[in-house]
Amino acid sequence: MTDPFHVLKHEHRIIERGLRAMDGICLRLEWGEHLPPETLAQLVDFTGNFIDVYHHGKEETYLFPALEREGIEREDGPLGVIEREHEIENHLTSRLILAIEAYREGDGGASRHFVDAARSYINHLVGHMQKEESILFRIARELIDESDLDTLMNYFNNPGTELNVVDVEKYDRMARELEKKYAV
Repeated sequence: MTDPFHVLKHEHRIIERGLRAMDGICLRLEWGEHLPPETLAQLVDFTGNFIDVYHHGKEETYLFPALEREGIEREDGPLGVIEREHEIENHLTSRLILAIEAYREGDGGASRHFVDAARSYINHLVGHMQKEESILFRIARELIDESDLDTLMNYFNNPGTELNVVDVEKYDRMARELEKKYAV
């Protein structure tokens, strides 16, 4: 069995590469550099599909119910906190989309709106991932038994689930290329 928390942490490393690229793109926009709107759209594809839908979807659909079975509360407990943070990230992705649309139309303030939303996204998500790794995953590893860990891995690896239609390798490659080109 592969450890499901290694899978989630590996995804966090992919996300960090995308966030470093996003930070470099923000700097370039702040310096007045004009970037192709397609580059900004790639970032939003990454945040919207890889992070918000795929990664967070795995946590909410598979990990959270396993933790609930072990007595961890969702609504008023730590899972609810994590879920609300996922909602904030979804909202920030929506702000990024609006900024990109305005940027494509030549709106002079669009790059500032993009940078503001992107910086909020970066700051929020870095803290969120640290919280997951230092608290949530540690608690989960202690509470979830081997059988449920195997079940989690089966869910994570099952290509028949709608979450697994995401091409992780594509997003890993995208994050690496964007990081190489834009991270400072």
